[in-house]
Amino acid sequence: MTGIKDIAESQPPLSGDQEHRGDTEPRITFYQLRSKFVNQRTDIPETARQVLYTTLAVGHHVGVLDCFSGLVDAPLAEFQDWVLRLPAGPGRTKLEGLFKFGEIEINVSHAGMLLPLFADAEIADTLWAAQVSQCLQAMKHEPAIYLMARRFLD
Repeated sequence: MTGIKDIAESQPPLSGDQEHRGDTEPRITFYQLRSKFVNQRTDIPETARQVLYTTLAVGHHVGVLDCFSGLVDAPLAEFQDWVLRLPAGPGRTKLEGLFKFGEIEINVSHAGMLLPLFADAEIADTLWAAQVSQCLQAMKHEPAIYLMARRFLD
């Protein structure tokens, strides 16, 4: 297997003590795509990068494996209180998916509607909002970046 270039290497993964454990408080954990792997015998030339990303976007149908690492945790109560105070709209609906489904994907198509929400003065100074905002900004320049957010109740 040949590893495809790590995406957004500037973001350090969560340290081992921040990974999911059964003894932690309820939270939302954001995971960032770090790399994708394709089963092949040769490296992809840099000139074919966009073609490769298109192939990777259709993804799992062509033997692609996404590799995520933890980005940041948000306390569930704090995150939920904030989301419930957001104005109705597509951004709020997207984030409410965490409470309905327990997990959501956030990709470049969501960045424009979510960036203003994460810039909200009420949460802008929190580590979790700053980290997510930074990733949303990075998606504008590198559309292959995406996040998974997951709700943990224990």
